[in-house]
Amino acid sequence: MTRLYRLKNQVKYYNWGSPDWIPRLLGKDNPEKQPWAELWMGVHAEGPSSLEYEGACIPLSMLINQNPRRYLGENTEKVFGTIPFLFKVLAAGRPLSIQAHPTQAQAQIGFERENAMGIPLKAPNRNYKDANHKPEILCALTPFTAMCGFKKPADIDAGLTVFAAGMPPVLVSALDILREPLQDPDEGAALSSFLKALFGLSFNVRSALSKFATCKKHDACNHVMQAKAHEFIASFARLYPCDPAIIAPLYLNVIELKPGEAVYLPSGVLHAYIKGLGVELMANSDNVLRGGLTSKHIAIDELLRILRFSAFKPQILTPQGNTYQTSSREFALSVLSGNGQSRELPICGPAIVIVTEGAANIDGLALGQGDSAFIPADVEAPLAITGTYTLYSATPNLSA
Repeated sequence: MTRLYRLKNQVKYYNWGSPDWIPRLLGKDNPEKQPWAELWMGVHAEGPSSLEYEGACIPLSMLINQNPRRYLGENTEKVFGTIPFLFKVLAAGRPLSIQAHPTQAQAQIGFERENAMGIPLKAPNRNYKDANHKPEILCALTPFTAMCGFKKPADIDAGLTVFAAGMPPVLVSALDILREPLQDPDEGAALSSFLKALFGLSFNVRSALSKFATCKKHDACNHVMQAKAHEFIASFARLYPCDPAIIAPLYLNVIELKPGEAVYLPSGVLHAYIKGLGVELMANSDNVLRGGLTSKHIAIDELLRILRFSAFKPQILTPQGNTYQTSSREFALSVLSGNGQSRELPICGPAIVIVTEGAANIDGLALGQGDSAFIPADVEAPLAITGTYTLYSATPNLSA
């Protein structure tokens, strides 16, 4: 019988990470207070998991390549040939960049184009790190704030009107330039033209906008949601002065997730994670097109090519049974809790599991908080799980 494999995973240190949340989850010290941003679980080349096998530490991909059908199962091996998802713990101590991800066709074309141009994979101006799309689901482990999807043009216009109160005339004129395309009855054309106008604001206007956003003159706002948006704008202006995307809360939906709630984001949806700890599951890709709140490369023309220019507010998901329902074939996210009693593990491999609270024992493999494991497809079911725990699992979703 094939065994379960405890995973060793790579941590990504980005400046938006938290020095506390992932170390606390893993039970590790962080004396230098590095910003631990993401814990990667899977086979992506930029951060593959590893495991102990016959006395050696090898990448998870190497184990699978020895016998793909055995470890992946016939259907996953036939359709994908590998683990088709990338599983993460994400700690947003400060806002991530506003971003969107390409469709499968867009990713393939972009990846091949940049290869032909000779752009190194690690170059700062590289947009496509691989040829895959990146739909994703984010499930909150703590209260989690995000911005997801365009608001309706009329709502953006109304928000800009409120925000403009007390502005100097030069900024009122600039916002009028942004509001003009929002009057177009064609929603897609209105949103596209608005974003182009936003990116086209002059440096002087951007600078003045940042200064205005951090002053107190615009704080008198009676509507709770608008006041919250203005608080975010002021915070963004302090972090990213002269970035026109500081007003993103006026054109993107601000989403507040409670622990256990999730959002699913298909390709082409503009979004940003603002603050909180969560588990994130996506197709096995690291393709990101950025749209603000970052010091990294922003390819405006490419971003405009891949965006869905339609109003979109994602549904807040809770598990149906144990699973969060999405349309992605690459992945399904499930959550399981135990109160000390033994039960059957309702998960079939190939799967990656991580314990986020407490401790669990799966078929003799003890997993504490922060521990993760790979469950191969040919493990004999049902597996028994005991303990007091919360556990998240990632599996392919070929029935979608």
